[in-house]
Amino acid sequence: MNRRSLGRVALCIAASAAFSLPLSALAADEAPDALIKRLSADVLNTVKSDKAIQAGDLSKVIALVDKTVMPNVNFRRMTAAAVGPGWRQATPEQQKRLQEEFKILLVRTYAGALAQVNDQTIQVKPLRAAAEDKDVLVRTEIVGRGDPIQLDYRLEKTPGDGAGWKIYNLNVLGVWLVETYRGQFAQEINAKGIEGLIDTLAARNKTNAGTAKG
Repeated sequence: MNRRSLGRVALCIAASAAFSLPLSALAADEAPDALIKRLSADVLNTVKSDKAIQAGDLSKVIALVDKTVMPNVNFRRMTAAAVGPGWRQATPEQQKRLQEEFKILLVRTYAGALAQVNDQTIQVKPLRAAAEDKDVLVRTEIVGRGDPIQLDYRLEKTPGDGAGWKIYNLNVLGVWLVETYRGQFAQEINAKGIEGLIDTLAARNKTNAGTAKG
């Protein structure tokens, strides 16, 4: 993915990275498109009013993600899909470390883009799904400066006490986030194994942390 495309992805993910209500506070029967519409509006309002986030305060971004984003994402499924077949070969401890390093990678990669969110709004397109569907695609566009940016969400309906919709993939301008990382991770796994992938992610995160401090 080239730098221009990554920048667009960063902007879009940043625009979805401040969901303001935990899943437990959401109605289990809330439609997925209504959920995305409401959360998107909350996101933009939060970013526009928080000067620290706009300035790229990484600690605030991480705290925000942990508190508000992660409850709305099936991150285990997202990480497993990005790792691919190697996920089943990983030990429970390796799976935990993969999730931790992958989350840090995403947060650090896209934190800076939060500063770019100012005049944008998000338009949610009509949902094409039946009432009984448990896996849906919610299509949106970010509009403001420049051409509209396609941002689509894959969500699944979760049962049980935490019933509701959870995001497990994002599509920006026709490129799915999970599939993009799967190709990169597969190369690392083929060359160095699961432990090698974890080491590579940890090293990249350490480098990114040093860059942010500088």
